Amino acid sequence: MGLELRWEWGGGWAGSTSQGLSSIAPIPRGHTCRALREELQGAACPLLHPPFSMAPAMKNLLADLDRYAQAFRVFLERSTEHQSMQEFVEKQLPGVIASIGNGKSTINVLSVGSGAGEMDLQILSKIRARYPGVTINNDAIEPSASQISKYKEHVAQASNLENIKFTWHKETADEYESRMNAEKKTKKWDFIHMIQMLYYVKDIPGTLRYFHSLLESQGKLLIILVSGKSGWETLWRKYSSSFPLEGFCTFISSGDFPKMLDSAGMKYQLYELPSHLDITSCFVEGDKNGELLLDFLTETSDFSRTAPPELKRQVMEELRKPGCSEIRDGKVFFNSSLGVIVIES
Repeated sequence: MGLELRWEWGGGWAGSTSQGLSSIAPIPRGHTCRALREELQGAACPLLHPPFSMAPAMKNLLADLDRYAQAFRVFLERSTEHQSMQEFVEKQLPGVIASIGNGKSTINVLSVGSGAGEMDLQILSKIRARYPGVTINNDAIEPSASQISKYKEHVAQASNLENIKFTWHKETADEYESRMNAEKKTKKWDFIHMIQMLYYVKDIPGTLRYFHSLLESQGKLLIILVSGKSGWETLWRKYSSSFPLEGFCTFISSGDFPKMLDSAGMKYQLYELPSHLDITSCFVEGDKNGELLLDFLTETSDFSRTAPPELKRQVMEELRKPGCSEIRDGKVFFNSSLGVIVIES
């Protein structure tokens, strides 16, 4: 099965196989890349203090993109994350958008960190189905020119996009906010969504406040990111400082949002998107796919061979614990769930 790997800005690497399977993989889950953040936002990350002395041979998985592609392919094949996100769009999203366009002849939608637009088109199809005949203005904020180009290709190839107008803004969320403030513009939106992108903003509470302020009276702000109840949360909260981050920092998950939103007085609903990853092969000595999955989980190239023995022992032990995984019928399923936050106007 062939794999096409591409960068989805605000989400990480996205891949599609010859069987049509695709997904979005933050690198690592819920973490940001200092080099990318500094390039786009001029922000520096605080240094982390590892409890283990990392072996000189340990290196971040991104240092070997060929191996990353292999690891990501195995992740796609053995994870249900993509299906979980699709199921949310099919079953839950119609209820979320049920009242955003009541009595309106035009609905304004803002996608922040749109990537190549695959999720945007799925979301728009649901809005169009709920409000047939209504004009939809869809604006996409995306700093990557190549992703915008791919987005336009997807629009050109799609059907049933009548009455939908697309506008693309080649900029980051921070740049959009700065430009709007400089131009003294305050355009309102009926629906704003941020999918796997909040890892890349300088001031998350400030960003949420700003975009929340742009909602129309019945508007909704939808956020999707790694779940605070997932194995990613457990593993990375405990061991991220022991992995060769090489510029990665700032873990954020859906578990960080209730306190943040409560303090801001925002009304919201939380959803969990259950998803699992079969990591049984990680515990089979010498299994190539298992080694690749372990690389993906730890964001470390060839973790099995280069990690300090004690770190490897602890990580392997952690991966079997209930906080990370569930053991069923002799198989180990890592909890790769996502969290969804819907904030009301």
